[in-house]
Formats: sequence, C-alpha cells, structure tokens
Amino acid sequence: MRAFLLLPLLLIAPLPAQASAQLALDRGCYSCHGEPPRRNAPGMAQLAADYARYRGQADAPRLLAEKLRAGGLFAHIAAHERLSPADCETLMRWLIEGAK
Repeated sequence: MRAFLLLPLLLIAPLPAQASAQLALDRGCYSCHGEPPRRNAPGMAQLAADYARYRGQADAPRLLAEKLRAGGLFAHIAAHERLSPADCETLMRWLIEGAK
C-alpha cells in the first residue's frame, strides 16, 4: 500500500541530474565554476571530466564530499565548507556522473 501512495511523488520528482544542476545553481557553484570559470577555478565540464575516474566507486561521492568540505581538495574555500554534507555529496555524485 505504501508504494502505491508514493507513486505520484515519483512521477513529479525531478531527475537526479536536473536536481543536482539546480542545486549547483542554488548554491552559487556557477559563480566560480560557470562558463567562463572565474580565475583559476575549473569549469563544471572540466570538473566532470576530472571526476569521471570515480564512476562505479560507491563511496567516492561521500569521500570526495568530505575532502571538499574539509579543504582537502582545493584548499580552504569558504563556499565549499558551507555546503551541507548531503548537498556536497549530491553535487559530487552529479559531477562524477558527468554533470549533465
């Protein structure tokens, strides 16, 4: 019975990639990682290409998100550190899957 009640929600829920692109927009990621990227920041396409090597590794989004928030990937960047663990992991998963 519960699965039947959730079906309408599943039909209107955005696809994960769409949700992640919107999340990146909402969190201001495109301010630095847009086209053209700001100063030395890589664009989203470059980040997706760099993180493609983690595809298929189940723990990679969580581990990379922890490193990003702790300043272990790109030094200490306040915008990265302000991301919630869940948002950061969602964004890392989106990047690993190609950011499309």
